[in-house]
Amino acid sequence: MRIGELSARTGVPAATIKYYVREGLLSGGERRGHNRVEYGEAHVRRLRLVRAMVEVGSVPIAKVREVLAEIEEPDRDIDSTLGVASRALAQHRLPAEEPRAQDLDLAREIVRRRGWDAIHPGHPYLRILADAIGRLRELDLVDMVDMTGEYARAAEIVAEFDLALLSTRRERDEILEAMVVGTVLGDAIFEALRRIAQVQVSARVYQRGQQKPLESEDDSS
Repeated sequence: MRIGELSARTGVPAATIKYYVREGLLSGGERRGHNRVEYGEAHVRRLRLVRAMVEVGSVPIAKVREVLAEIEEPDRDIDSTLGVASRALAQHRLPAEEPRAQDLDLAREIVRRRGWDAIHPGHPYLRILADAIGRLRELDLVDMVDMTGEYARAAEIVAEFDLALLSTRRERDEILEAMVVGTVLGDAIFEALRRIAQVQVSARVYQRGQQKPLESEDDSS
């Protein structure tokens, strides 16, 4: 296919495709003449992956190049590859200061209780979790700290669905594309559904007392 068809199929402007080629994010097409370059299905998949990282995940070009270099390592297994891409898409930065020991211990304990033995004690995500726990303590929201185990249980359910969707893919780029897009848009979906659920539960819990007088008034009329 020519660059115009590639652009139409992926939704990426031709000028952006050429930019991605110059930046090493996408391999060049096969030259078939002086002014004719052909692209294939591999370009479609890679371009969708790059677009997902750049446009959906807001990953800087330099980081995308780094991720692509990592995932193209021939000896890297798919589990490790997904880890590289996942870390690149992390929305939270590592805390500037080291979390307090008690908060880090609690973060590790939450992981231990869930049986998440793939997370080593020095994993950077534990520092992010510990930092959030520490901030809850500072705000005297200890009851929310106590609920972190429940959040972990919910997170595991979502993660199992995420990986189940990946297992339906076979090609490496298809798996990575699904993971990148699924992570970014999945986060957006989960956040939106959480907010919707909060509105619903809030109405059920806090408006219940307001509804009774109205019901009584209707009954008396």
